[in-house]
Amino acid sequence: MSQADLKGDMLQAMRRLAKSVTIITTSNGQERFAMSATAVDSLSTEPPSLLICVNKTASLHAVLDAGADFCVNILGLEQEELSHLCSGPVKGEARFQRGDWRTGSGGIPYLGDAQSAILCQQDGKFSYGTHTIFIGRIQEIHNSAEISPLVYLDGAYTTTASSLAAAV
Repeated sequence: MSQADLKGDMLQAMRRLAKSVTIITTSNGQERFAMSATAVDSLSTEPPSLLICVNKTASLHAVLDAGADFCVNILGLEQEELSHLCSGPVKGEARFQRGDWRTGSGGIPYLGDAQSAILCQQDGKFSYGTHTIFIGRIQEIHNSAEISPLVYLDGAYTTTASSLAAAV
């Protein structure tokens, strides 16, 4: 199979992988940056950590590549508009015009009404192909009381449940 065929088949296969929609946020001290992403996953509980995969062409890549800390904001069903805002042509500070944006420790922006906002200290990175994998050591977490995740599947937004109470 050719590389082009593999790429096409891989993209089709990934359309079948349901993923929670997140907004990754960071700051360089003067400006805030945000980007919608589904390439996010837990890494370890000892130490509590996760990883994000960011395209090297993304506007926040240079800030993360320089070592900035970041936040993974897991979106709820009602936040689809924010996901669109942070994945379209609007850039920079304009991506923060909507939403309940707050500032966490270290000056990192987080979404106050996200399903979860996971603030991380950057703890490593690995370049691979078109992306960089950034490791975040979790420093602070803000969880909402309800679970109603925004999910991306087959090129469309959906959810896995109407609304569930979070387990304590």
